Amino acid sequence: MPRRVIAHCDIDAFYASVELLRHPELAGKPLVVAGSGPRSVVTTASYEARRFGIDSAMPAARARSLCPDAIFIEPDHAAYREKSTEVWDLVRERIAVVQQVGIDEGYLDVTAFEKPLPVLRELVGELQERTGMVMSVGVGPSRLVAKTVSGSFKPRAFKALSREQACELFADRPTRLLQGIGPKTAERLTALGVRTVGELQRVDEAVLVEHFGDNWGPFMKARAWFHDDTPVAAPGPAKSRSNETTFPADVDDHEQLEATLARLTQELCAHMQRRDVIGRNIAIKVRLDDWTTVTRARTIAERTNDPQVVLPVVLDLFRAYAPARPVRLLGVRLAAFEEPAARAAASQLALPLPAA
Repeated sequence: MPRRVIAHCDIDAFYASVELLRHPELAGKPLVVAGSGPRSVVTTASYEARRFGIDSAMPAARARSLCPDAIFIEPDHAAYREKSTEVWDLVRERIAVVQQVGIDEGYLDVTAFEKPLPVLRELVGELQERTGMVMSVGVGPSRLVAKTVSGSFKPRAFKALSREQACELFADRPTRLLQGIGPKTAERLTALGVRTVGELQRVDEAVLVEHFGDNWGPFMKARAWFHDDTPVAAPGPAKSRSNETTFPADVDDHEQLEATLARLTQELCAHMQRRDVIGRNIAIKVRLDDWTTVTRARTIAERTNDPQVVLPVVLDLFRAYAPARPVRLLGVRLAAFEEPAARAAASQLALPLPAA
């Protein structure tokens, strides 16, 4: 197999780090980014807060009980998107092949560099200097090795491992360490006496095939030996964009629900206007208090990102559905996009031919 050098880059405690830039007086204190509603969950926590057992996706009420002295800040998603764009635009200035997989993480293919580690160290330093963000970096011959390394040595990780080194170093770690092995799969492996990566390396593949099937069994075995040839590739253009909100308490007032849909639509269309993207499939998402989730959609004749066009369709869809139970969540989506380049090409095709 030809040589590959892949880096997984992950901004340490991203949301908390953005807040600390705006509130430097909170440095060194347990900081939790979470909403204030009864259903709120932790977006992220500073490393000082994590020492109390607080982690992402934990109910905010639980986090407050674990650390009553923690400082809670409401999430500001616009600020996080802005900082993320700043960081990843800078990364793309330095590295040609970048696949961003989240607001705060991405894969870099640095195979083309003769000495990739100094390049990555320089990038980490420049990112901290110019954006204030600290980025953990794991490096390996595959995405699997790189991500496992960065996640295992955070914060301020900067470490490179070969596949063989990863097999040895992580052999005593739980199988959940491996991407693709979730909690339910790990439970089923435990029932077979397979608890660690090393035990998964040693188990007979035929046993895995018997219990997990012809595809999933060999896949897990390959994972245990850190075999992974997944390429780093920039994703294609987005197919849809959505905006949604979960209410602190269920809402049965349709006037309030329609006002919320209007706000979500305005925000969604403003975002698409900034991206210069238009779409023509308009949809709503409604989740009721019993967790029933319903979507309704309509395709219009012309693509748009104008809220004056989108909102009437959104309201028509909502009124036609007329939820009979209180609503837990509302969302608006616009799909069937057309990018600026496609519009430009279409307009070029439509130009009149010069006279002979």
